[in-house]
Amino acid sequence: MQLQTQSFALNLLPSPNFSKPIDKREFITLKRDPSRPISLRCSVSTPPLTHHHISGLTHKPFPAEVSRSIMELSSVGTLSTLTHDGWPLGVGVRFAVDKDGTPVLCLNRTFSLDKRSALHVQLEQCGLRTPQCTIQGSISRPGDDDVLKRLSAAWKKKFGEEVEEENLYVVAVDRVLQMEDFMEDGIWVASSDYKNASPDPLRDVAEDIVSQINSNNMEDIFRFCNVYVDLDFAVSDTKMIWMDRLGFDIRVWSPRGVYDVRIPFPMEVTDEKGAKSSFNGMSQLAWEVEKSYCPADFDKVKLLKQVVGSSHKGGGQ
Repeated sequence: MQLQTQSFALNLLPSPNFSKPIDKREFITLKRDPSRPISLRCSVSTPPLTHHHISGLTHKPFPAEVSRSIMELSSVGTLSTLTHDGWPLGVGVRFAVDKDGTPVLCLNRTFSLDKRSALHVQLEQCGLRTPQCTIQGSISRPGDDDVLKRLSAAWKKKFGEEVEEENLYVVAVDRVLQMEDFMEDGIWVASSDYKNASPDPLRDVAEDIVSQINSNNMEDIFRFCNVYVDLDFAVSDTKMIWMDRLGFDIRVWSPRGVYDVRIPFPMEVTDEKGAKSSFNGMSQLAWEVEKSYCPADFDKVKLLKQVVGSSHKGGGQ
């Protein structure tokens, strides 16, 4: 069996001036402009073993952007190189990145004539998902003094320490494999796309925002499942996984299994304030729909066709 994913548009009419009660809420509910109906699209994806993503409907950052964000947020990875006798060897390393995402490493070792290498980096998202990227390229010493000074500055900014310039190496990016989680198929990203991509503007605050929401706004997340997502099963538990400039992902537990749901923002956000404002606006709107204060015009299609399996990495929470 396969789980097919589609999307639906949600167009809501202007709401009357009802206010959602505030009870131990971390975010302040903001008023919505009644003249601007909100249009949202949501997509449900299968458990990681069988994810199917529809680009253009999932409203997610491009894989190149995700890879750049992973590299910016991480500081350790596994560097794999070829030894002098031709065997691959992987070792844990610290790294920084320069302005175009090139990894900068401090190493006290020699390499074989074959400089091909791979740097594998993982980013754990709230204990629920581990997106990762693997950079393939050639490892080498920086070319000139100006480059060395720039890379030394990047290292000091990342780790707050000086570095011996003779120990600095870079991995020239040839291509990048980006994966959303363990046991998923990856997407290859070209070097030019990776270098030209911008890291997500919410990357430094996403974990804190998600932690606050999971601690203080779980009623809203359950309500989002009922209002913004077309599910034909009961939700037993749910948590937010991550947030980016285009929306957020939540995990849904049910008797059928465990699924990830993508819910987009009404419009792209660029900072923490915009993200919280959008979340609160969506929360207010969902509450009004649930209480029948705001009539909703749903143009839905059935998202869930068939289910594969009944657990997501064991179904643990």
